[in-house]
Amino acid sequence: MILLEDSNALISSTLTQRFAEPGPIDQTFTDFDGVSYYLESSKSGPISLSMDIRCWSQLEEQGATEVLRREYGGLLCDKAREGYSVTLEIGYEGVPPEGAERQALVHRLSLLKRNAMSAPFERAFALQSQLEAAAEDPSAASSSEPAPQVMTIAYRDDEAIYIVPGADRVTVVFSTTFKEEVDKIFGRVFLQEFVDARRQPSIQNAPQVLYSNREPPLEIRGVSGLSRGEDVGYVTFVLFPRHFQNPDVMAATISRIQLFRDYLHYHIKCSKAYMHSRMRHRVADFLKVLNRAKPENQGEKERKTVSGRTFRRAA
Repeated sequence: MILLEDSNALISSTLTQRFAEPGPIDQTFTDFDGVSYYLESSKSGPISLSMDIRCWSQLEEQGATEVLRREYGGLLCDKAREGYSVTLEIGYEGVPPEGAERQALVHRLSLLKRNAMSAPFERAFALQSQLEAAAEDPSAASSSEPAPQVMTIAYRDDEAIYIVPGADRVTVVFSTTFKEEVDKIFGRVFLQEFVDARRQPSIQNAPQVLYSNREPPLEIRGVSGLSRGEDVGYVTFVLFPRHFQNPDVMAATISRIQLFRDYLHYHIKCSKAYMHSRMRHRVADFLKVLNRAKPENQGEKERKTVSGRTFRRAA
């Protein structure tokens, strides 16, 4: 099994090429979860990178614009290109010389979706710290601070991420839809492996993973519009402060948990492809055996006449 990259390879390769050899660009492509990008530039620049993500309004409510402003500064346009959620713009004259600094810029631009999706997680982690402090010292709690609610990020048509901050943890729930019965079986096997692997001493600090079919977890049962169909499953991650208190650990946690759904379905498809290849290989082996098979020579056959006399005739 592999871990998927949190950056966009097409953005990285295209910008690397254009920063080295400035020229016109007019390219549209799609990433995981139906997120679409548009790279456009004339020969003299500037280069504009636009992204359209279906849950942008929900991300914006959770502070996505502030996060992108922090990450990209003046590269973030005040008004996005028509038909897109957000646009970054950089002139060729602002590109650093070839080296580590340019590579860092390209990598940062290729993380546009990851950085936008990180806003609700960062907000939930900050709320958890406030709730923990309030639990330890109730007199310091602000009466004007609203009670934390479930953050819903509907990043796909029929699937969503639910983030619930608490005083001692942050609970992240993925709703995922399995289109086929085989996918359900593979999904259960993979998720059970998460549970079993956590028992190993070397990775006991990993987040707790729970899975339920049809029935949503208690943390989100009050959310309206939850699906309870046979093809719907809910995967719950329980994140404790040790998973996000350190800034580097928090960044890695956000990157990994965003890609969980893609990771799960990617490996389900890989497993199905592997099984199909093994089945085709076994069928080919059986055909080789059949092609080499020869009927046995049974020699003379005994026959009888109507009157009961017998005689032998060569086969």
